[in-house]
Amino acid sequence: MQIIPLNPVPSQTFAVQLDGQNCQINIYQKFYGIFCDLYVNGNMVIAGALCLNLTRIVRSLYLGFIGDLAFLDTQGSTDPYYTGLGVRYQFIYLEASDLPSGVG
Repeated sequence: MQIIPLNPVPSQTFAVQLDGQNCQINIYQKFYGIFCDLYVNGNMVIAGALCLNLTRIVRSLYLGFIGDLAFLDTQGSTDPYYTGLGVRYQFIYLEASDLPSGVG
């Protein structure tokens, strides 16, 4: 598991390498929650995924992403909100070895 640092702002885009994958990630707050877009090597893997506490974002092997992403509320069990990003709400990368066999 790896924590990906975020800033407590309503919208951010950044590049990060995860398990050898060149990723661009967009995290943005909308009225109904935080959403995530994930691109690997410039190819969209997932777009507009609603981010919930302790819920994997990618979830499907056929998308070709190794591992998965999720948010973790370190002070309770609420879904992420931008003012707590990077402090209360940690954005985590789950390596394939962190996931149940045959998943991600």
